[in-house]
Amino acid sequence: MMTDPQKLIPLFERTYWIIKQQTKDLTHSDSVLQLPFRGNSMNWILGHVMASRNNMLAVFGEPPALEAVQADRYQRDSEPVTHADDAVSFETLLAAVDDSQKRIVTALKKATVDDLAVIHNEEHNFTVGDRLEFLHWHETYHVGQLEILRQLAGTDDKII
Repeated sequence: MMTDPQKLIPLFERTYWIIKQQTKDLTHSDSVLQLPFRGNSMNWILGHVMASRNNMLAVFGEPPALEAVQADRYQRDSEPVTHADDAVSFETLLAAVDDSQKRIVTALKKATVDDLAVIHNEEHNFTVGDRLEFLHWHETYHVGQLEILRQLAGTDDKII
């Protein structure tokens, strides 16, 4: 089945909206709060989402939205962020989310079904579309974790 880039746009718009809602009015200190059990902070999750979005941008030949040296802190299997001084600022992460969103949507608007049918990984026979679909699924997994972390910050509100 071929991936239609136009159908990916509303999916990325939805996760972007959720990120914006769940992070609204929170501070850098809020973003590094740690759950009382094994898990990641909001800062780590947003940084990890940005590391993934950098991969999406690379698929389109675009430069990263979050500097590689900053994104390295949030790669898979990296240690949790537990202190404010061990993290990229929350404001920087949110600005990178905004920048990446604009550029991903722009790239998808220009892309064709044929562009996304190109093989991205020959070993696994993954197309560009397969890669983007996986990266979006991965993003939804982590964006869903933001709700409890917003509440951990003491907001006691209902976003969704």
